[in-house]
Amino acid sequence: MVESSAKVASKSWHRQRAHLVVCAMRRFAAEVVAEGFAVDYRSSPTLAGGLRAHRAEHSPSQVVAMEPASFDGLALLRRSGVDVVRSDQFLCHYDEFAAWVADRRSAKMEDFYRWQRTRLGYLMDDGQPAGGRWNFDADNRERPPKDGRAWPEPLRTPLDDLDRAVLADLPASCWGSDPDGTWATSRSEALRRLHHVIEVVLPVFGPHEDAMLSTSWHLAHTLLSPYLNLGLLLPGEVCDSAEAAFRRGDVPIESAEGFIRQVIGWREYVWGQYWQWMPEYRGANELAAHRPLPPVFSGAPTQMRCVSHVIGDIDAHGYTHHIARLMILGNLALLAGVDPWEMTDWMWSSFVDGAEWVMLPNVVGMALYADGGRMATKPYAAGGAYIDKMSDYCGPCAYDRRQRVGPDACPFTTLYWAFLDRHQERFGHNARVARQVHAGKRLGNLEEVRARADEVLAALDAGRL
Repeated sequence: MVESSAKVASKSWHRQRAHLVVCAMRRFAAEVVAEGFAVDYRSSPTLAGGLRAHRAEHSPSQVVAMEPASFDGLALLRRSGVDVVRSDQFLCHYDEFAAWVADRRSAKMEDFYRWQRTRLGYLMDDGQPAGGRWNFDADNRERPPKDGRAWPEPLRTPLDDLDRAVLADLPASCWGSDPDGTWATSRSEALRRLHHVIEVVLPVFGPHEDAMLSTSWHLAHTLLSPYLNLGLLLPGEVCDSAEAAFRRGDVPIESAEGFIRQVIGWREYVWGQYWQWMPEYRGANELAAHRPLPPVFSGAPTQMRCVSHVIGDIDAHGYTHHIARLMILGNLALLAGVDPWEMTDWMWSSFVDGAEWVMLPNVVGMALYADGGRMATKPYAAGGAYIDKMSDYCGPCAYDRRQRVGPDACPFTTLYWAFLDRHQERFGHNARVARQVHAGKRLGNLEEVRARADEVLAALDAGRL
């Protein structure tokens, strides 16, 4: 095993992200030594350098590795003469995904998900979807509850000497709060969290999975994605556990289906598309967005209450859930015209479940529409009204989500209408957003909106919005 100092220093990683990966590596090495394996654990500037040193010392006749989750990592192993075996961290290999795509005119996620359900057998009854429907997403978009309920608290593991040693070794370029034990760094602790999710969290997961609350950074989200991405948990065992809980009557169909769709549908769809489109996909920028990442993403204060809360959650936990990622962070970057690679790189380094294969399709394709619609059929642009509908952020905010112009106007609302105006030729014929584009053309104060948008963008660039 090679712990690469160059990799750790390659980005300004969130401390909890860097800690999770390095600590999981060291802990796994110690566990397999305890089981009787010989482990050559090397600290080296690079993976290739560590591999060369291992070969020089031990002269192995063959080096075998499971294929890594990155395009560059796989290319490096192949250049280095390493024999690669298939990853067990996905239920659909990218070769199988490519074969599925090859005979299709379009490759929508919903179609892929139904194919996955059918061939894997999850939530199927006699060849038909359990509950009579493939997708219960419409039942899982309820507004934030106002009853002040307590959400299931994540399990935590006390930090030990290994945790503290890893933290002491992290470079000064890392940022964010120290870990508090939320993120498991061992297989046994990841399994403990899976059992907690199935018993306590998943039963209440579905209805409010799109809601955002200032009082809870996690709500009923499972927080299992880091373990799936690191291999501490495998997708089959996770989905098996969710299905078994549904069959026992412990988890409603809406929650079980929504969760399994995220695992075998969206997660594996993103994985397959990443391998279909790399490496050219890194440079996709169909909307010609070139604004540098605004200072608010690096912690500059802001009066936008939604952005302030989400960035605060990331600083504290290295995490915020998918709707905050898409409709707060991604939405702001889309409306402001932030460079797609800058946004991708920041997301990759900021989240405990970050990886290039995760962030490129989700940011370039889903959030920023930088691939011109290969991933999403519409741009996920929204004004303050959507944020107000799905969160409790807007009420006490300094900005008024109902206003398009004026110093108190919500920046999201102003930039939303300016975005549609700026791209009206591209989206005026898109069936999913054409109505909004044409409504924007009829605004009586469109010139004022354009002027206010310029002021908002200047303030955003200066870190004083």
